[in-house]
Amino acid sequence: MKQIIAMGGGGFSMEPDHLLLDQYLLEQTKKSAPRVCFCRLRAVIPKVIFSGFIMHFKSLSVCRTTYPCLNRLQQIWLHLCEQDIVYVGGGNTRNLLVLWKEWGLDHILREAWERGVILSGLSAGAICWFKEGVTDSMNGPLTGLNGLGFLQGSFCPHYDGEKERRPAFHRLISEKSLSEGYAADDGAALHFIGNQLFQVVSSRAGAQAYRVTVHEYEITEISLPVYHLS
Repeated sequence: MKQIIAMGGGGFSMEPDHLLLDQYLLEQTKKSAPRVCFCRLRAVIPKVIFSGFIMHFKSLSVCRTTYPCLNRLQQIWLHLCEQDIVYVGGGNTRNLLVLWKEWGLDHILREAWERGVILSGLSAGAICWFKEGVTDSMNGPLTGLNGLGFLQGSFCPHYDGEKERRPAFHRLISEKSLSEGYAADDGAALHFIGNQLFQVVSSRAGAQAYRVTVHEYEITEISLPVYHLS
């Protein structure tokens, strides 16, 4: 079963004392000791981030945590396809997607997903799974970005956490620079099974997710039903 869990924000790196989204992610494996591989959309994973990942995930489950510090594509393919979860953190979406595609990691991740590995992440690590997204990778105004395209449409994280995100997403969709898509507040996550949205979950009251569409340059936001984790 193909699954992607895309967080608008949250998880161990943003809510270290409130790990409901990470707990939900682990539960979807249906395993007592899932394998979780952490990737980050930067060339080097800061030690403090990876240490936090290990500490928080092992506080939730008897899981086996790794990161792909491998040199050969065959080794990376074998490693990722053996995981239960691939968890992608934040970073510069544009730069690392270029490198991922150059290395062929986009094809490896797709094969892992089709084999049943759950793909997940927050912020840039959520944008990357969609056809398009809103990014600040250029150190300037928010712009559109092409993702891996495993999920159709566009995605905007931090919808309530960064005041520029919502108007930029609306503008880009209205201008046809981005296709219609989804947006998620910090603390909200969209769970896709196959290519269809299964449900939205949240780690805190008030966190929402939206379907954002346009008709004749008029933006419509539809609030999606949210299941609050507790």
